[in-house]
Amino acid sequence: MAIAEARRLAAEAQDLDALGAAIAAFDGCPLKFQGARQACFYRGATDATVLIVGEGPGAEEDVQGAPFVGRAGKLLDRMLEAAGVQDRVFITNTVFWRPPGNRTPTASEQQVCRPFLERAIAFAQPKILLLVGGASAKSMLGRDEGILSLRGRWFEWRSEDGGHVLPALPTLHPAFLLRQPQAKKRAWSDLLTLTERLDRPERPA
Repeated sequence: MAIAEARRLAAEAQDLDALGAAIAAFDGCPLKFQGARQACFYRGATDATVLIVGEGPGAEEDVQGAPFVGRAGKLLDRMLEAAGVQDRVFITNTVFWRPPGNRTPTASEQQVCRPFLERAIAFAQPKILLLVGGASAKSMLGRDEGILSLRGRWFEWRSEDGGHVLPALPTLHPAFLLRQPQAKKRAWSDLLTLTERLDRPERPA
């Protein structure tokens, strides 16, 4: 029933502001009642070329009410700036409330938030999805492999209704890079893969 309600609310929202209000009012995700202060919907360009999907809000995000604003977010911003795409991204997560103790969100928690995420993708109309971290990549692509296997490879993301199909590139989460700095080269390689595809001329129809 919660997923049906999420679908209804998402469909009724006519813009991102209305969608954000619908998310904040939605009571169908258990994370809302497990200590989270507020919903964290998105930040960035509303007409983005790249839509970034992370895992879920952490402590700093919970305080500020926006995704990727803590240490990991600052690293992500520096990487996006170095790649020259910092003004072309819309940043969100698979869930909009902080999981207790920063645990990984469950598949059911991600599923109930999915209609709102898909509606945001429809509004932003990006060319590419960048899936940050294993929890995001597995949820969005419906795959079981770990992020070290998925990263740097192009996949096709398809919305639940089949109306939207986009190229999707999984990459390492900046929180992982803070713990494993030697992995930054791989994440940078992924960003170069993304920018190469962005700068490629559109193929003729």
